[in-house]
Amino acid sequence: MSSYTRRTKDELAKRVAQDIHDGAYVNLGIGQPTLVANHIPAGREVILHSENGILGMGPAPAAGHEDYDLINAGKQPVTLLAGGAFFHHADSFGMMRGGHLDICVLGAFQVSATGDLANWSTGEPGSIPAVGGAMDLAIGAKQTWVMMDLLTKQGASKVVAQCSYPLTGIACVKRIYSDLATLECTPQGLRLIDAVEGLTLDELQRLVGLPIAAPAAPAA
Repeated sequence: MSSYTRRTKDELAKRVAQDIHDGAYVNLGIGQPTLVANHIPAGREVILHSENGILGMGPAPAAGHEDYDLINAGKQPVTLLAGGAFFHHADSFGMMRGGHLDICVLGAFQVSATGDLANWSTGEPGSIPAVGGAMDLAIGAKQTWVMMDLLTKQGASKVVAQCSYPLTGIACVKRIYSDLATLECTPQGLRLIDAVEGLTLDELQRLVGLPIAAPAAPAA
């Protein structure tokens, strides 16, 4: 058994942030993805979008400086960078559906090896479905990334061969950023990008229960 330490939520957010390119227009989904805003590398311009009608969000406000008239889609207070704007909900969804976002970062209940996404309902009786703008984002953004814990509280993998929960989108997820590893979803299945120190590829495959290709060789 290998010895490894899971990424904390902030470490995971920092890992996602480092892959967002300069000048990108990015939507951060409700929950863990909102933490990415606090870890954008210094000197890198990333224009953050919220589906309730904001473009140009900054990091979370300092304690005591919250403005509850300026909130993201998860009703959390946010800041607005110089040049930022807020506008009608319909215009915001027009950005999402029109292919104007480079990346969206969403949470998920399940992701299939080929990139199918299930993140709005478990389908269980009494559960509250919360689709929000997830379907529009998953299909409208140029790249959809998922940020989540790799395993459920019961130890089952959230990365599966085929989703058993209601789907949000088909073959839309390009990358999975988790507390144990970063994975690429391809038509041929999963490929490892990186894993936490001490976690071997064999151990990761055992946890996920699916074959995972080794990282691609760096370009010559």
